[in-house]
Amino acid sequence: MIREFTGIIEKHGKWYVGYVEELHGANTQAHTLKEVRKNLIEAIELILEANKELAAIK
Repeated sequence: MIREFTGIIEKHGKWYVGYVEELHGANTQAHTLKEVRKNLIEAIELILEANKELAAIK
């Protein structure tokens, strides 16, 4: 299954700040654009996996 999310990345001083509007808790910051993109992908994966495990418990 392919899922698409909207990643928002803004520059604040020396930092890039990224978050995903559709997925509460998926946010990160980094010094480079490449790093913030990588971190966002990792955050999405972790949140989706945690949500999957929580759904299995119920």
